[in-house]
Amino acid sequence: MDLTYTEEEQDFRARLRAWLAKVLPELPARPSPDDWPGRRAYDLGWQRRLYEAGYAGLHWPVDAGGRGATPTQHLIFLEETERAGAPYVGANFVGLLHAGPTIAAEGTAAQRARWLPPVLRGDEVWCQGFSEPDAGSDLASLRTRAVRDGDDYVISGSKIWTSHAEVADWCELLVRTDPDAPKHRGITWLAMPMDAPGVTVRPLRTLAGSTEFAEMFLDDVRVPVADRVGAENDGWRVTMVTLSFERGTAFVGEVVACRRTLGELARTAKANGRWDDPVLRRRLGRLYGEFGALWRLTQWNVSEAGRSAGGVPGIGGSVFKLAYSHARQELYDTAAEVLGAQSLSLEEEWTLDRLSSLSYTIAAGTSQIQRNIVAERILGLPKGR
Repeated sequence: MDLTYTEEEQDFRARLRAWLAKVLPELPARPSPDDWPGRRAYDLGWQRRLYEAGYAGLHWPVDAGGRGATPTQHLIFLEETERAGAPYVGANFVGLLHAGPTIAAEGTAAQRARWLPPVLRGDEVWCQGFSEPDAGSDLASLRTRAVRDGDDYVISGSKIWTSHAEVADWCELLVRTDPDAPKHRGITWLAMPMDAPGVTVRPLRTLAGSTEFAEMFLDDVRVPVADRVGAENDGWRVTMVTLSFERGTAFVGEVVACRRTLGELARTAKANGRWDDPVLRRRLGRLYGEFGALWRLTQWNVSEAGRSAGGVPGIGGSVFKLAYSHARQELYDTAAEVLGAQSLSLEEEWTLDRLSSLSYTIAAGTSQIQRNIVAERILGLPKGR
């Protein structure tokens, strides 16, 4: 097996590296973490640059507005943008990595034409309306109701941990359309405009002081039936497609970032004398091995998604999500050891990353849920009673 890069792939890397070297110095200063309108404008501006240069939706199918790049080119793109310190997707996270790929895989031609180009061009932001106060890990227990009224659904209920709701144009929304059906069979996946009458958003402040999540209250909100993705009451199956993207490929760029952070940790430890601790050195070495293995698993997941119908990642996403969540937490626990007393300061980027990492064993499906998925769907173990 030839594991070297082809001439075409090497040329792709060289052209991308040259473009990044030219465009990154031209970017405006990053806005403050609390300036969400500014962050939205900054993130959309970066997305627009990617679009104009031909790098937006690189791995999306051509019929979804993407470039149809190979899995290897997708991975090269992630490696090079992270190496160069390019902006992350930011407020575009849900649209580019969750909702957009789901619509590309499950939406009608008209829906793909309406929603995908604005995501790729950096014109519109999406948020995720899945979790509820009483439906987190047991997401299928959601209670937000949608009642059919002619050509509309009338929606009432509430959502929580709605990512980027305060700056979003659209929401990927899960609702219950048949309260009498078994809980997994009465759910529908809708695209809801965030400026619809009856939508109220209240930002939530996280442990790190940021407000990227919000509560969302829906009071008789009308959403056209035409904005339903998939069939009525088939939303759980569509949701599994969304979660496959969220767990399988959405964290790819973060693995590259964590590997870079690990190298920075080692250099900092050598500079401040903590490198002399053999226990710390062993821990850094083990993390180096873990993130190396996670990157190989990432390559496999991306390659598998590239070969599948609609580009949907497989069950390996749960394996990745489970391992990555815990490795990330240990990485930033180790960063606290390296920083010492400095790790108590919220001015330290690694401190904020450590606080953020605490959510990773909960977000996108708790570690307990991922263990159940791995046990039942990969190992073939019986379901618990």
